[in-house]
Amino acid sequence: MSKLQDFQKRVIANAVDVRGLKVGERAPDFVLPNAFGKPISLSETLKSGPVILKFYRGEWCPICNLDLREIQQYVDQFHAFDAKILAISPQKPDDALTITQKNELGFEVLSDSDQEVIKAYNLQFDPGEDYHQRRDLTLLNGDGSKTLPVPATFVIDKDFKVMAAHVEANYTERMPPEEILQVLKRDLQ
Repeated sequence: MSKLQDFQKRVIANAVDVRGLKVGERAPDFVLPNAFGKPISLSETLKSGPVILKFYRGEWCPICNLDLREIQQYVDQFHAFDAKILAISPQKPDDALTITQKNELGFEVLSDSDQEVIKAYNLQFDPGEDYHQRRDLTLLNGDGSKTLPVPATFVIDKDFKVMAAHVEANYTERMPPEEILQVLKRDLQ
């Protein structure tokens, strides 16, 4: 096993107990600043339809960038169900602006710099000392913490009910957009 694979296994092992919200649970409401500092709330966004809520590690994460770019390719299909996308990281609004511009994203990217929403969705974890030796999260996270969210996707209906949840300790695995579409078709038609 390579050093990188061994490192990845240790990071994943530190996240295995993170469960996130479950299908059927009520999603906590929140208000977070977008890339321009404008407050965006889950409750207001839900008024127009379901929300696809993506938690990602940060604009520095290549897998997160790939995932958000892939989601962007499906925006029109999601909009056919009146679904909106909100992406959340523990970084500052300036970093949200960077990822929005870099990936040409047409959806809201929000900053949970104190990680209160990440905690409320049961996603916060410490990736471990090996990780901290490779990447200084205190310089990347808005609150200077050493924690990250486990990457997660939730599909939330207008009543705040979680219709689908994908919470995976292996940060290289994300909920495919096709699966999100299947949930929207199944639950909203």
